[in-house]
This record gives sequence, structure tokens and C-alpha cells, in this order.
Amino acid sequence: MWSDKISKFPSKGKTTIYLLTATGLSLQAVNHLNLLSFSHDSSNFPGRIRAGFDGVLRSSRAISTIAITVADYKYSLHGLPVDSDDYFQKLSEVHLRSAKRIRKLCGTNKGFYVKAGQFVSALRQVPKEYSTILSSLNDQAVPCNFKAIKEVLISNWGQDLSDIFSSFDELPIAAASIAQVHHAVLKDSQEVAIKVQYPGLEQNMKMDTTVMSFLSKSVAWFFPEYRFHWLVSAFSGAISEELDFIQEARNSERTAENFKNNNIIRVPGVFWDLTTRHVLTMQFCKGHKVDDVEFFKEMKISPIKVAKALVEVFAEMIFIHGFVHGDPHPGNILVSPDSHNGFFLVLLDHGIYRKLDERFRLEYCQLWKALILLDWNEIQRLGERFGVAKYSRYFPLIFTGRTIDSKSALGKGMSDKEKKNLKQELKSLNMEDLSSFMESLPPDFLTILRTDGLLRSLISMLGAPQRIRLMAYAKDAIYGLSPKSNATSDFAVKVMFSRFKTNLTYFLLRLRLEVLELLIWMGKVNQFVYTLCKQIGVALRGATLTLSFQ
Repeated sequence: MWSDKISKFPSKGKTTIYLLTATGLSLQAVNHLNLLSFSHDSSNFPGRIRAGFDGVLRSSRAISTIAITVADYKYSLHGLPVDSDDYFQKLSEVHLRSAKRIRKLCGTNKGFYVKAGQFVSALRQVPKEYSTILSSLNDQAVPCNFKAIKEVLISNWGQDLSDIFSSFDELPIAAASIAQVHHAVLKDSQEVAIKVQYPGLEQNMKMDTTVMSFLSKSVAWFFPEYRFHWLVSAFSGAISEELDFIQEARNSERTAENFKNNNIIRVPGVFWDLTTRHVLTMQFCKGHKVDDVEFFKEMKISPIKVAKALVEVFAEMIFIHGFVHGDPHPGNILVSPDSHNGFFLVLLDHGIYRKLDERFRLEYCQLWKALILLDWNEIQRLGERFGVAKYSRYFPLIFTGRTIDSKSALGKGMSDKEKKNLKQELKSLNMEDLSSFMESLPPDFLTILRTDGLLRSLISMLGAPQRIRLMAYAKDAIYGLSPKSNATSDFAVKVMFSRFKTNLTYFLLRLRLEVLELLIWMGKVNQFVYTLCKQIGVALRGATLTLSFQ
């Protein structure tokens, strides 16, 4: 059956399906035989041989999974008009099957495959079937055996744990795809959290990312509309930085310095004498995950206020500092009760950061100002600057949930008519458009998209309106456009004038938005009154006719 269906494909498509499937399945078959032969004494293999064996096994799974997925897309969609309802229904079904297939692959291969799945799930630009299914990978990390973790610690510190700590919890308090965290108490009674990288990860990374790159290039060569090398490239760059815990420690200290005057956020301090490339020792901070709404209710902490504080912190990172935490999922942000402010946020895991190019940061601030005001000319100009002029009309939809010609108030979503028109318009877009859009964007933009997608998800979990995010972005976009003053060298009058000008600009923006919302509200009231009067008129005419017949 499969051979009959595949025979309908273009020759180039058949070639890649046969090639990838044959390579993957034959490798997998060999690996299964090897696994049966050596499963009982594989622990005697030298470390490099075991790592290589495991790498080949994971690679064969990946190759065969992607080959079957490509065949599924080509077979299922073959012959269907791309603008038909049948095509979109089938496409959604294939997305769902493929997402489940890839989730299984990531769960089986573990390590960087889980991390890659998490990376993809945070992008709102991928089909919703993928983001929904792959998001379950956030809770699938399995802790490493403590014996292996202890070996990493001793090899990095050159001392036994009893020489450094008065107590050390062998059970991890958190586990992720590349590391796990243990609680310990130093000899001087200070509590610390120790993040330990799983052994052999760097060697696995080289093989895994090479295979991912090979698969993305192979599929793109045979099927040009399916180009995902931009995604593999972004993931590889992020993960290579995340494996260097010294860089992570530097990122955390830079973030702490950026927010030193902000009492709503805490960044754990670093113990440099116990930090290496593979081990990071930090101040231990207590708190609950930022999405633990039940805990907030118990402590009488408003989830809306938590959402507002969270988005304000990240808006400041993006628009003002230009130094952005790229992985704000619930496990990386804690909320701790505080008698003075009610609560404070603890920001963890500083491995994935992006230092935004200054020109990009300013243009991104300009883009958000234009998005808030739906300034089409400015949006189009900036779309050209970002290399995606053809798709710039979709920026308002991507970031604010409105179309470029929307009549809805900011944060209120689209009307039914706007949704219907948009659905019709989107039918003209295909995978080629998605590939072209994503690979044309600057690398800084990809980091922003991922961070923004995770933030929007957190805001929804906390039950807060998206308008909180939109207004925080609008405010810091305005402040991010103002010249950065140096209070020690600039004249006080100059600094005060600059701040006054920025505050006035933001005030005028808020005033304009309020006036626009008032006009929209008045229009709705007028429409309601008109409809009501019309209905009353019809009722009165009906009553008059009834009386006349009596």
C-alpha cells in the first residue's frame, strides 16, 4: 500500500523517502541486534564507545522518524488543492500525528532531543498541534543517578563533598534535560543550590545537533518548502551557550546588576569558588513556580499582580536593557511571599540569554510603538528593515492579536467579521511562506519570539488579560527609545528634561489609546441604540397593525 502511494510522488520525493527510511530503519535494525548482544555487559565498554553506540542508536531513531513524517505529509496531502477545506483538515491531522511521533522520539532519545522539543513548543509560529503536544516535554526530565553526579562534582572540585558541606541532599530538588539541582548546606551554614551538568553531554551535543542539521538540510533539499534549518541553527547556538555554566553565572550577575534598584525581582548570588563549566553553585532561594495559582490564593497573592510584575520585568529586559532571558518557563521563575511588597520574583536558569544588537533594539521599540497605534506605514518600513517586508502586515496579528485594519480596541481581540476575513486571507499562505518568513528574520528576532511566546503562555495560566502585556511593552518601548543618560556625567537639567520628554510621550500615547477606546465604545453604544430603536419601531408598527385589525 505504501509503495503504491509513494509511487505517485515526484522522483526526487521518492528518492529522499527511500534514502532516509532505508538509512534509518537499517541502522535501527542493526542497533537492536547490537543492543541484544551487548545489553548485559555494555557497562564494560569504554566511555567513548558507549557514547558512540548510544549516539548511533539515537540518530537512527531520528532519521527513521523524520523519514516517516515526510512520507506522511506527502502521502496525506497529495492531490489536494492547497486552498481547500479538505487540505487544511488533512494538514491539521498530519500535524497532530507528526507532533505525537516527534514527542515520542524526544522522550525516547532524551537529552538534547527533549530540549529541542521544548524549544519548538515555545514558538507560537509553529502549528498549534506541535506547540500543544511538545509542551508536555517540559515535565519529562528524568534525574541522573547520584553516583554519576557525585563523580562530576568531585572531578570538578577536586574535593570530597564532606570536605565542603555539612549536608548534601542526594535527591535532586529539580531536574531538567541537561542538568539537575541539589540542595546543600556549606560548613558555614549557608544554604546553596548546586546545578550539575549530566556527564557526557557535550559529546552527545555534537552528534545530536549534527544529525538534526543533516535532517533539516536533507528535507529542505528534496522539499524546498519545508525549510527548518533556521530552527536548528537557533537551537544549536542556544544550547552550546547553555552548557557553559561559567557563562550562565556571568549572565545572572549582569541581570542582577541591571535590576539592582528593582525590589520585585531577585537573582540568586553565585559562589564562584564552587562554580566551573559543568557545576554552578548559587544561593538557595525558596519559592513556588510562577504558575502555582492555588498557592497564590492560599497566600492571598493576586495572580494578576504576579503577571503584571513578570511582564514588566521582561519588558524592561527587552526594550531597555537589550539583554534578554530566553527561557522564561514556569520552572525558571519562582514567586516568594514578602511582607513588604506582598511577593517577589526569583529568576533562575540564566543559561540562554541574548544580547540584542543596539540598532535592532531601537527598531524593535519603534515597531511596538507602531503596533500599538496600528501605524501601517511605519510597520511596513520596519518590516523592510527586518527583511520580511512581504509579511509585515502580519506583525500586528503575531504580537497584538489584531489585524492591520482592525477596529477592535487594544487587547480585545478580533470581531467575528475580522476573524472570518483573516481565515480567508491565511488560506493563501503555505509552508513556503512560513519558512521564508522565519529564515529571513534577524537572529535577535527569533529570541524575542520565543521569549514572548512563553510570556504570553504564563500570562494566560495566571488568568490575566493580554492587555497587561501590551501596555507594559508599549511603556518600555517608549522609554527604550529615549537617549540613555549618564547621571554622573550629564547635566542634571539635561537628564530631567530627557525624562520629562519621555514621560510626556508615554502620557500622550496612553491618552490617544484611551480616546480611541472611548470612540470604539461610543460606536458600539450608537450601534446598540440604533438596533434597539429599530426593534422598538418594528414592535410598535406590529402593535399598531394589530389594533387596526381589531
